[in-house]
Amino acid sequence: MNILFLVPYMPSRIRVRPFQLVQALAARGHQVTLATAWATEAERLEIDALRGACARVVDVHLPRWRSWANCLAALPTRTPLQAMYCWHPELARLAEGLALQADVVHVEHLRGSAYALRIRDRLRSSQASVPLVWDSVDCISLLFEQTTRHPTGVARAALTRIELGRTRRFEGRLVNSFARTLATSKTDAQALDALAGGESRPAPVSVLPNGVDLEYFHPAPVTNREPATLVITGKMSYHANIAMATRFARDVFPLIQRRVPEAQLWLVGKDPPAEVRALGRQPGLTVTGTVPDLRPYLQRAAVALAPVAYGVGIQNKVLEAMACATPVVASPQAVSALEAVDGRDVVVADGPDETAEAVGRLFDDEPRRLAIGSAGRRYVESHHDWAEIAGRLEEVYHEVIRSGV
Repeated sequence: MNILFLVPYMPSRIRVRPFQLVQALAARGHQVTLATAWATEAERLEIDALRGACARVVDVHLPRWRSWANCLAALPTRTPLQAMYCWHPELARLAEGLALQADVVHVEHLRGSAYALRIRDRLRSSQASVPLVWDSVDCISLLFEQTTRHPTGVARAALTRIELGRTRRFEGRLVNSFARTLATSKTDAQALDALAGGESRPAPVSVLPNGVDLEYFHPAPVTNREPATLVITGKMSYHANIAMATRFARDVFPLIQRRVPEAQLWLVGKDPPAEVRALGRQPGLTVTGTVPDLRPYLQRAAVALAPVAYGVGIQNKVLEAMACATPVVASPQAVSALEAVDGRDVVVADGPDETAEAVGRLFDDEPRRLAIGSAGRRYVESHHDWAEIAGRLEEVYHEVIRSGV
């Protein structure tokens, strides 16, 4: 197939879903044209990792000032700011032309939805029978609903309240606008279906989970593990990760240190704000900031943590730790989209006391740590291989092409 794959931000190992799907589709013999935008010079350089896989890469520069200008322009309208944040008229113009040459068009995220609507209208006006798949990834309305129940600062709370209503309406309209809509989890798919009018719709939202690069994230020798060491990974500028890190450092890590005084906690991820960097003043706690490679931290830690209080979709931090055979202690929210078995593939713990107890028991029991780490690796091999997920996406493409939508 000739696939136009539009991503409104630069795919990378952090924005892993498009980064892996584009390469996996190309490896299956498809001609993939990637249309994308980059904000910084560092992001522009990341394009090189995809040029070898793609038949063509079309990219535009989307500076931060343009994204903020897009948001200001959208503020008095009924369009969510997220839907306009990545808008660039030149990328839209290029994508319209490329869509007419494609067998199927794939557009990712709410931030790409304005492009998807523009391409849909162009295809209709040209009477071109090219189906368009919108990959919502997550239900952003569901994320906003959860955010309103957790304190995130006055400014963010006010903006979330403004965005919630318009995002609900907009996402509901989007689901009914394309040949197929995708989401990473059953929960997100059900939420999007409800916004769009429920199960009576002819094409319910399809679930396409995230995977993990099983060759890149791999176990290290057991001897590399540092005793009594914990790791939390994630983009530390993301509000849900800020809440996760600060609450764990305040409420849970001191309980662990009472039981295991030599315990160490690494907070590993890019762009930590001042409130996260300040956590590094706590005894035994290290905030790394941006690191060139997450793997050494996952491979050296005795236990990985995912104490997520709120969020949507699949937590890549959990999949990556499991792929490194690092035993994971996670909140119920962090693994709600997975089929992993508590006590075998992962340890699920809810609340400070239960989490501290779960970590302490793993510290005390090396055979159990090894068993859960090995089971976690087998789980992701069976359920989250990008090659298999790309095959499922290929089936979706064939279905919408055959349907002639």
